[in-house]
Amino acid sequence: MKNKLIDLNNHLFAQLERLSDETLKGEALQDEISRAKSVTAVSSQIVSNARLALDAQLAANEMGVGRKLPEMLEVKNA
Repeated sequence: MKNKLIDLNNHLFAQLERLSDETLKGEALQDEISRAKSVTAVSSQIVSNARLALDAQLAANEMGVGRKLPEMLEVKNA
């Protein structure tokens, strides 16, 4: 999987920009609001999953089990 949490951040800001488009009216605006609600729901689950993985890794570190972060939390420098 290629998506990282930074990608989620970028998607959320892109969604915010679409919602801020003052030219959206009527049905197009309602469609964008509906899309934003869906994005928010999925995003919340992704963040919760990442938090769980981080908590598990922190607990493992406290017990001296491994030092590597779960792949989904790794930050790769370009």
